Amino acid sequence: MRKIIILTLVILTFFSCLNVEKDQEVVNVYTKRHYQVDKDLFKSFETEYGIKVNVVKASADELIERIKTEGENGPADIIITVDAGKLYKAVQEKLLQKIDASEICKTLNPALIDVNEYWLPITYRSRVIVYHKDRVSPSELSTYKDLTDSKWKNRLLVRTSTNAYNQALMSSIIAHEGEEYAMNWSNKIVENFARAPKGNDRDQVRAISANIGDIAIVNSYYIGLLMSSEDSLDRLVGNSVNVFFPNQAEEERGAHVNISGIGLLKTAPNVENAKKLMKYLTSEYAQEYYTNNSYEYPVNTKVEPSRILANWGSFKIDNLDLNSLGYHRKNAVEIFEKSNWK
Repeated sequence: MRKIIILTLVILTFFSCLNVEKDQEVVNVYTKRHYQVDKDLFKSFETEYGIKVNVVKASADELIERIKTEGENGPADIIITVDAGKLYKAVQEKLLQKIDASEICKTLNPALIDVNEYWLPITYRSRVIVYHKDRVSPSELSTYKDLTDSKWKNRLLVRTSTNAYNQALMSSIIAHEGEEYAMNWSNKIVENFARAPKGNDRDQVRAISANIGDIAIVNSYYIGLLMSSEDSLDRLVGNSVNVFFPNQAEEERGAHVNISGIGLLKTAPNVENAKKLMKYLTSEYAQEYYTNNSYEYPVNTKVEPSRILANWGSFKIDNLDLNSLGYHRKNAVEIFEKSNWK
C-alpha cells in the first residue's frame, strides 16, 4: 500500500512539473552553434523577456533529420546553422516557413538575406587567407585562384573536405566558374598542400606558427578568437599571422562569405516567442555582443565590426546568392572526392 501511495505521488509530481512547463513562456531552439556568446545572449533574452530558451545542440544534418522525425507535433521553433547551405537543405525538406525580414530587423544587410524569404542571417564571416607575417608578403597574395600557383607548393594548409566551410567555398567556386574549373582548382590545391588536411581552422594557424606551412584557408573569426584567447600561446599564434581578403580587385567578385543563420519552422508551436528571439539576436545589442566576443561580422548595418576586425580593414564580399552554397553542395563533395582532397 505504501509503495502505491509513493508511486502515485511521483506520478502526480511528474505531471505537475509538465503543467508548469506547459504554462511557462518558452522558445525551443535547435542549433549547430556551440559558443559561449550564444549561451550569454539566450540568458540575457530570458532575463529581458521572461521567455525560457530551451536549446538542443547537434550537427545541422542531425537536427534536420530530428525535425523530420518529430513531425507536425515537434517542439522545435527555430533552427540555427553555421552554413547557408544547411538552411537551403532545410528549405528543400519543406521544414521552414517564410519570414518577413523587415518585420524582424529593418537594417539587415540585404546581400545576406535569403532571396526566397525562408531564413535570416545572424552573423557572417569570410573564408580568408592567413599568412605568416615574416615568411609571406601580402603582395604575393591575390585570389583563391592564385592559391593553385606552384609558388605555394608544400606551403598551403587547410582542413578536410568533409568540413562544411570548405564545401561552401567549393560550392561558390562552382557557382561562379563551373564544375570543370572547380575540378581543376581542387586538383592544383591538393598539389600545394603542406600536409594532409586535418584539424580545425585554428589548427591550421597553429601549423603556420610551427613552420609546417606558410599560408592557410580559414574562417576570419578564428583569428579573432586566437588573438583574444586567455591562452598566451594561442595569442602568440594569432598575432604571428595577418589576414588577407581574396578577390578584392575591381574586376574580381569579392571574398567568399557564409553566415550563421536562423529559420522559423513550419511546425513551430511558439511562433511569436520565436520572432521575439529572432529580433533580439539581430538587435544592435546582440550584434555588438557577437562581434566583440565571437569576432564574427555583424549583419545589422547599424553595428560596426569589433576593433580586431576593423584593424583588418573593410573588404568587398562576394554577393553570390547564398542558396548556391546548398544548391551546388553535392557537386562540391564529388569534386573533393575525385581530386583526393581528403
